[in-house]
Amino acid sequence: MSSEDAGRDARRKRFAEEARAERPDLALLCLLLGAEASPPSPGDADPYGVDAAQIELDRLAGLLPYGARGARAWASALAELLGGRCGFGGSSPDYQRLESSVLQQVLRRRRGLPILLSVVWIEVARRAGAPVYGVALPGHFVVGFGDPAERVLADPFAGGAPLSGEDAELMVTGATGAPLESSMLVPARPLETVLRILNNVRAWASARPERTDVALWALELSLLLPAHPAKLRYERAQLLVQRGEFLRGAAEMDEYAEIVDGIEPTAAEAIRHRARAARALLN
Repeated sequence: MSSEDAGRDARRKRFAEEARAERPDLALLCLLLGAEASPPSPGDADPYGVDAAQIELDRLAGLLPYGARGARAWASALAELLGGRCGFGGSSPDYQRLESSVLQQVLRRRRGLPILLSVVWIEVARRAGAPVYGVALPGHFVVGFGDPAERVLADPFAGGAPLSGEDAELMVTGATGAPLESSMLVPARPLETVLRILNNVRAWASARPERTDVALWALELSLLLPAHPAKLRYERAQLLVQRGEFLRGAAEMDEYAEIVDGIEPTAAEAIRHRARAARALLN
């Protein structure tokens, strides 16, 4: 095994262990995810920038005014620091960049997708003692402060602009065509946030057929989460076949067919047929 493979395996083991911790560390999980996308700095004691990013989050938290009180005061303080003085925010072109889903790069560039900018806000605010949480609105992740019943929301993608109930309603309706439901405002759990980031990475890669490498690591990290859609195993098998790893892909299709067989035998047989077709590509 090469040193690169050994390093990857160690990072993924750490990712899996953290995902199963009683209180998963959102920042660490995002940084280990980002290590898959970031080229290492050879010879550096922190080759993927994981420790440096944690230090930067600590530094930013130390810039917040001491003793803020109340949800709106915290939201205002974070907006002034991160959105104002530090210039964190986003725009349409950021959706086209893989770096926008990599926490190390978002901290460096101060640009990113709504969900990664929200992670920055959450982690900086949490370190400063603020009552903060993520809100996984359809199509646009935001942050909340204080008691969720207060609905004190801010949009880090817009530099921390306050988000009223009407604003959130319009945002959801524009993204889905459906009205805002109270369940959409429930605080997002760390693993839900990480899976959503990985889904974004997979969506980015699916629009770029030449980047099956990115799609593969995003799938493999998703499969390390304790709760993930079973269909991801089939997607991984299909991706392996697409990458020319016909035997591995076919074997994983057969394994998935065994899982499906007891529920949808017709679908299981169709999957086995695709596995046979994949093996035939070797002949």
